[in-house]
Amino acid sequence: MTLPVRRWALPLTALLVVAVGCADLVAGRALGTADVWQVLGGAGDPAARHIVLQLRLPRALVALVAGASLGLAGMVLQSALRNPLAGPEVTGVTPGAVLGAVAATGLGIAGWRSPTAVVVAACVGGFAGAGLLWLLTGREKHDPAQTAVHGVLVSAVLSGLTAMVLLVAPGELGSVVQWLVGSTEGRVWQHWVLLWPWAAVWAVAAYALAAPLTLLRCGDEQAAAAGLGTGRARVAALVCAVALTAGAVSAVGALGFVGLLVPHLAFAVFGADLRRALPGAALLGAAVVTGADAGAQWLSRALAGALDMDRLSVPTGALTTCVGAALLLGVARRAGAGAGE
Repeated sequence: MTLPVRRWALPLTALLVVAVGCADLVAGRALGTADVWQVLGGAGDPAARHIVLQLRLPRALVALVAGASLGLAGMVLQSALRNPLAGPEVTGVTPGAVLGAVAATGLGIAGWRSPTAVVVAACVGGFAGAGLLWLLTGREKHDPAQTAVHGVLVSAVLSGLTAMVLLVAPGELGSVVQWLVGSTEGRVWQHWVLLWPWAAVWAVAAYALAAPLTLLRCGDEQAAAAGLGTGRARVAALVCAVALTAGAVSAVGALGFVGLLVPHLAFAVFGADLRRALPGAALLGAAVVTGADAGAQWLSRALAGALDMDRLSVPTGALTTCVGAALLLGVARRAGAGAGE
């Protein structure tokens, strides 16, 4: 991709985000496209206005911000750890945040409809997962391969603990399946009001780390030679990534592969300059999650009609996981074929 094309990448991606946001607003079953636009234009009956303004609009906005947070978190992690496989899903951050939310629900402290308590619980769990990874890596913190291995192990342990919590109190925790799979269903203005200030603060922090992250991507020796305190910079980056992930997980649950694959797409589209790649990753993450939410709603409608069911809901996280796994498999096969030539 030539430099002039990359100059237009950010505004074009912003237009894509607007397009998928509009698609998400009209993807539901209760109202048609014309009805939605009437409400947005200030008309429409009370029932239609309630559906659009109190249900669909906050759901779309939460999907946008959660996707942006996950895209940013993934890029910060991959840059800080110098590891293309370092996503929130495989570094203990997302599993820890899910465990925190599930455990708090089991103890009666939080619930799917009590966002404030869930945010706190998810943050505690996310930081605990990242801290466990930090302790296990020990002196191998600067080894990307060892960090990736330990991250997978920590994520597996935390996922196992979540399953144990579900087994202990299955009757009380039926709703937490949404956290395990990832869903935007039922998101209202209360979730949006809590999520966007949190995401905005940490997004600014992530952008402020663009220069240190660029140096860390070059290697610790080069970064230290440039005068960067690599340890402090890496800790700051990890705190930022954990906070972004925890906020997203507390709102929509564990959306698989978003934080892992979006940074790769962002680097391909926007280049290696993190001053452009970081906002690009945020926009692409927002587009991916919101597009997946719209796709999940359209798929739910199609399946409900084909199976003659009154209501069938495909979680957004199921779609991101399936598509992400297919893309990851394709990338792995291409890499394997390239290595064999």
